[in-house]
Amino acid sequence: MPRRTAAIALSLIASALGLTACGSSSAGGKHVTLVAYSTPQGVFEQLIPAFGKTAAGRGASFSQSYGPSGEQSRSVANGLHADVVNFSLEPDVERLVKAGLVSPTWNQNSSHGFVSESVAVIIVRKGNPKHIAGWSDLVKPGVQVLTPNPFTSGGARWNVMAAYGAQLKEGKTPSQAQAYLTALFHNVVSQDSSARNALQTFLAGRGDALIDYEDEAISDEKKGASIEYVIPKDTILIQNPIAVVGGGAGASSTEAQKFVEYLLSPAGQAIWAAKGYRPVISGVAGASKFPIPPGLFTIDSLGGWKTVSKQFFEPETGIVTRIEQSLGVSTAK
Repeated sequence: MPRRTAAIALSLIASALGLTACGSSSAGGKHVTLVAYSTPQGVFEQLIPAFGKTAAGRGASFSQSYGPSGEQSRSVANGLHADVVNFSLEPDVERLVKAGLVSPTWNQNSSHGFVSESVAVIIVRKGNPKHIAGWSDLVKPGVQVLTPNPFTSGGARWNVMAAYGAQLKEGKTPSQAQAYLTALFHNVVSQDSSARNALQTFLAGRGDALIDYEDEAISDEKKGASIEYVIPKDTILIQNPIAVVGGGAGASSTEAQKFVEYLLSPAGQAIWAAKGYRPVISGVAGASKFPIPPGLFTIDSLGGWKTVSKQFFEPETGIVTRIEQSLGVSTAK
């Protein structure tokens, strides 16, 4: 079996196992299958029961699958059933648009298709023994950095673009920013398949610093993990998309749409905020606790995901592809 075919088959099997392990086995017209990236699993553990207590969600049952954003997207494109998808990156939804599974107008709403926001931060050990204050400290000799693999993890791609964009915000040229990425990856000692797995590796004692979502840092700090985190002065606004799969008028599609509407409601967004995610609508309780970094920038300021994906992650010529291959790291999807 060719390597890519085998990888797709394994991804489908893994996702199917995730559906069995995380979801309900009940079926019916009000059954919703959620396929999401790994990070928000803990949020959905609260959102789904809360939705079930509303008039719109009463009687609904759910199956859930969580994993690396890119793998989840490819699995759905290759046949894994989903009614709602929540990915790390917009391109992972666009893949399903091209496959005819998601409407081309999926992001034509008030939140532009996004259900949650965050920023890229640097998680360090309690007390910050390496005195890490920003991006420049991650390339110092002896600093061991963790970030997921950008060819499986959406979170890793956010990390890369946060680090690169921060260099531009500091006045460096694109060539200097690329050189920074090379130095950064030379200090990376572990690249797990997802942001969630990378965090678990860090919590197990590997490395000095982890580039991650702010929400992950907040969540595990609340759980008592011996960590703290630094919000760099210059960092990227992370915007995570959600979409309904299919456009039919059946009961499952209707329930899926109702669920997405709940996730974007003030009640739903308040749960996101309580779990460390920045709301995508105004007037949400708890939104004021999130500081705004002075040099906050978006992916659009770097050309947008279509441009960035080709420039940095193209399988043969991407900037990050070449860096990873020079280090002997897999760039297979």
